[in-house]
Amino acid sequence: MTISQAMCTSFKVEILDGVHAFGAAPVRASTAADTFYIALYTSLATLDATTTAYSSSNEVVGAGYTAGGQALTISLAPTSSGTTAYLSFANVSWTSSTITARGALIYNTSQSNRAVAVLDFGADKISSTGTFQINFPTAAAGTAIIQIA
Repeated sequence: MTISQAMCTSFKVEILDGVHAFGAAPVRASTAADTFYIALYTSLATLDATTTAYSSSNEVVGAGYTAGGQALTISLAPTSSGTTAYLSFANVSWTSSTITARGALIYNTSQSNRAVAVLDFGADKISSTGTFQINFPTAAAGTAIIQIA
C-alpha cells in the first residue's frame, strides 16, 4: 500500500468542468462555496493521483478522531500571483487524540465526497493523548497546498 502526494487527476478535470467552488461567490448556480474536509489514513491506504473520492477504507481509527475527518476552513480565497492561481486552508488539529496517520485526503463534501488532493506525510505521524496537527504551507504561488501554475 502506498500514499503518494498529488493533486487528484479527477479534480483537475472537475475544475475545468466547474464542479468545485472554493470562493465565496462562485459563478455557478449555487451561491455558496463548497465544504471541504480532510481525512487521515494509515500506511495501509492506497491514495494517489488516481484517487477519485473519499473512502473510509484504511482511515485512521482512534481517540479524538471521527470518521470522515473534519471540515477545513479556507484561509485564503482563490487568488493569483503572476501566472499561478492558488488558495490555502487554515491549519487543522485533532486535540486529545491518540492516532497514527501516514497521509490525508482533502475532499469536497458538497460534491459527492470527490477527491481534491492527497497528502503524504513521508512517515507515520503519531499523537498519544495529544494534539495531531496539520500545518499547511505558506499561501503563496509556488508553496500553497492547492495551486494551478
